[in-house]
Amino acid sequence: MQRILVTGGAGFLGSHLCDRLIRDGHDVLCVDNYFTGSKRNIAHLIGHPSFELMRHDVTFPLYVEVDRIFNLACPASPVHYQHDPVQTTKTSVHGAINMLGLAKRVNARILQASTSEVYGDPEVHPQQEGYWGRVNPIGIRSCYDEGKRCAETLFFDYHRQHALDIKVVRIFNTYGPRMHPNDGRVVSNFIVQALRGQDITIYGDGQQTRSFCYVDDLLEAMTRMMDTEAGFTGPINIGNPGEFTMLELAEKVLQLVGGRSQLVFQPLPSDDPRQRQPDITLAREKLGWEPKVALEDGLKETIAYFRTLLAEDRA
Repeated sequence: MQRILVTGGAGFLGSHLCDRLIRDGHDVLCVDNYFTGSKRNIAHLIGHPSFELMRHDVTFPLYVEVDRIFNLACPASPVHYQHDPVQTTKTSVHGAINMLGLAKRVNARILQASTSEVYGDPEVHPQQEGYWGRVNPIGIRSCYDEGKRCAETLFFDYHRQHALDIKVVRIFNTYGPRMHPNDGRVVSNFIVQALRGQDITIYGDGQQTRSFCYVDDLLEAMTRMMDTEAGFTGPINIGNPGEFTMLELAEKVLQLVGGRSQLVFQPLPSDDPRQRQPDITLAREKLGWEPKVALEDGLKETIAYFRTLLAEDRA
């Protein structure tokens, strides 16, 4: 049993990670400032002997004793990270510095949840870890893109300068239960609009692609990465290499939800990537991992969650 800190632990990914780690027999300290995280996501864990909850913002130092750190704290959807872009950058950069400082003090292994957004609007397809990306450093998405890129820089500098035991994963689009209903991301957008009988909003012509990884698959890869031998740092892509257009996703959601929603088209937001697909060769080799949950199966679970959530909110 290890004592494991999860920053952003009340968020979508973080709460599922807390569940997974407790199920694996670990002691979990969940830290969140509730900007996008929710107590509802971890309510079922409160009172569990292996779970501790702390309200804290990672832009301030944290003084705890832990064996491992999963650094997930940062709003991950454009709606949320563009709400306060300066704070978003601070969360990625100051948060990384504070968590790296903690890891150095207590000699803990630390994993950074980075993102496929470090590749920007890529000229290389699919994206391999060696690709340096094509990011607009002054655009409306750069608070997130450049914040995460800088966090990776800090992780590797701490590794080189202080021999810190680091792991870096680059997460591609992930979906599943506990997604924020108003996060503006395409899976939650489409499902919530369809369940409410509203028109489904597609930005651009709907031909831009994304690759969707179900949350359980992602956590399997992330925990395997944390358990790899010392010295293997990554970065490593984690995502589902199945590539779908926005139109294909919208049609799949409509088919599963039913109803009479129509597709409506809006202008494409600034710096929105045209293509996004992970090359997971390294994950297959180093982690023995590849995703197992088909898009339709994962969407059914996610739709069921949102159906219940919307019914509770109406009650």
